[in-house]
Amino acid sequence: MWRIYDFDLSKNYPPVQQPQLHLSDMHMVTYHKWDKIEWVVKRPGANESMLTAYFDYNRLHEEAREILYHDFPEHYTWESNGKFWKTRKNVVYQVGRLISAHPAEGERYFLWVLLNHVAGATSYRDLRTIDGVLLPSFCEAAERQGLIEEDNTLDECLTENSLFHMPSSLHRLFMTILVFCEPNDVFGLWTKHLDAMSEDYICKNPNPSLVEQMVLIDIRNMLQSMGKDIRSFPLPGIDDSYDDTSGIPREIFEEASIDQNPKDVGLSNSLNDEQRVAYEEIMSKVDTEQGGLFFVDGPGGTGKTFLYRVLLETLRSQNKLAVATATPGVAASIMPGGRTTHSHFKIPLTLEDDSCCSFTKQSGTAKLLQQVSLIIWDEASMAKRQAMETLDNSLPDIMGRQDLPFGGKTVFFGGNFRQVLPVVQKGSKAHTVDAPLRWSYLWESMRHLKLVRNMRTQSDPWFAEYLLRIGGGTEEGNGDGYVCLPDDICVSYSGDSKKDLDRLIECIFPNLNANMTNKNYIASREILSTRNAWVDNINMKMIGMFQGGEMVYHSFDSAIDDLHNYYPSEFLNTLTPNGLPPHLLKLKIGCPIILLRNIDLANGLCNGIRLVVRDFQRNSIDAEIVLGLHAEKRVFLPRIPLCPSDDEMFPLQFKRK
Repeated sequence: MWRIYDFDLSKNYPPVQQPQLHLSDMHMVTYHKWDKIEWVVKRPGANESMLTAYFDYNRLHEEAREILYHDFPEHYTWESNGKFWKTRKNVVYQVGRLISAHPAEGERYFLWVLLNHVAGATSYRDLRTIDGVLLPSFCEAAERQGLIEEDNTLDECLTENSLFHMPSSLHRLFMTILVFCEPNDVFGLWTKHLDAMSEDYICKNPNPSLVEQMVLIDIRNMLQSMGKDIRSFPLPGIDDSYDDTSGIPREIFEEASIDQNPKDVGLSNSLNDEQRVAYEEIMSKVDTEQGGLFFVDGPGGTGKTFLYRVLLETLRSQNKLAVATATPGVAASIMPGGRTTHSHFKIPLTLEDDSCCSFTKQSGTAKLLQQVSLIIWDEASMAKRQAMETLDNSLPDIMGRQDLPFGGKTVFFGGNFRQVLPVVQKGSKAHTVDAPLRWSYLWESMRHLKLVRNMRTQSDPWFAEYLLRIGGGTEEGNGDGYVCLPDDICVSYSGDSKKDLDRLIECIFPNLNANMTNKNYIASREILSTRNAWVDNINMKMIGMFQGGEMVYHSFDSAIDDLHNYYPSEFLNTLTPNGLPPHLLKLKIGCPIILLRNIDLANGLCNGIRLVVRDFQRNSIDAEIVLGLHAEKRVFLPRIPLCPSDDEMFPLQFKRK
């Protein structure tokens, strides 16, 4: 008995259908050695199959064109005698599947990819027709649809964006590709796109060698702000004679080079009484170099960030160094020169008791901390107590003052102890309570701490005070312990989920069509939900309401070291672990997006920052930052590989690009 693959793409017929196979026309034909191949292939009905019947049904019935091939059995049933599909009458849930194809199988695999993602095809030619152009192969059709990764994806990404944007933006994009996108040919990308990245320097400097050095120095500085060394990439070397910062530690140079915001000048005159008390206490310790520990506690809207900005502006105007950090990236991005505490102090991601920061005594970070006059740590109440202990263990060593907390430095913590405790995966209630910074730790471990008075809410109306009463347990509840929310902040519920969702959207986003171009309108409101699945449903409905141009991106999913294809991409596409975007990302121009990881904190690209989509390319998104100090800055977001955290319960190493 012999087996052959009957899959001739030059002809418009599928292989012979075997009834016992599951919803697939891509399989082996079995025949005896004494049978002639022509008889097997040309026998009656050999050119009719489930797939060709699917094509025929799509041609004749418009309602079927929204259904993918592998979902067809859920709505239709297959009649093997007549070889046709008919509407399913019995409400019986059926699951169809395409037999997996390995990437090594060539066109058979690419046809499998297209059938898994493209609905409504009416023929093989239709599957290969993209934007009205008939492509010669399923491989090219899948590439043009963005369903498989091309070999030159990063090259195309740089080429697309070099046509429309400034060289400085290309420098940041090139740096992002180096750090996050795992390029195979770094020097090839550099050589091909050097002219586009150096256009602004060429106008002023005709010397090609000097221009190349200036571009390299720009990229090196960006890499250093990410904690990376340009020497770890196969790029041309930098001549130190062209470098103005040679001999100055990069960390000190960056802090000294932070631009002063003209809006912050004179802010000290606008401090209220409580803020002024804190300001004068802290400045007295800085001016006398006595050192001290402070903590300001207050809910959102009490002016903590305003106080930080006044302190930073005062010290930097005196040519003193001040470090602004925060636990989350979003909080850091709204302070001038803000960085996350983990990146600035080299705090280990895995924290244990008696941990130390990873910088050495001779490093640039240590030299910066020796010269700094004030350390600001915002959202300290969100950090684990071991994070503070780690910095407290390291500073006395580099300062040579073991008798004082934090080596005698002036440290200013800020936060809000009314916030919800951070989630500890697989942790008990005791683990959750023990994770964050607590008052007990402050008093026991930092006996020199001075508490700045609890600042009262100024910018929020009665609603903030109402929430404080709930958090403090002073709001009156019913007999079951529940608190009744005021009618002014509630949307009525009728039981019809579709109408109720429409009413909620209209309440939060009134007159959406008229305000789509207003980025302040988009960024100042949001709908919160308790489940990711509900968030995805609301997002899809909201995006459908936008009227701008549309783009659908598909992720490239793979299982690391899966040589035998145990985890096909169709299975990986169904996974959406915490912290990763979905496999299918549908966006429109003008819609808001949120970044899911820290990319370039110095330029505002941090985890949680909000942006608005301004344009699309096949391999990148052109977006505008809408909040914080970097508002109105245009940035490129290329495809970046992401992996779930180690705590995720997966039997495989999963990567989504």
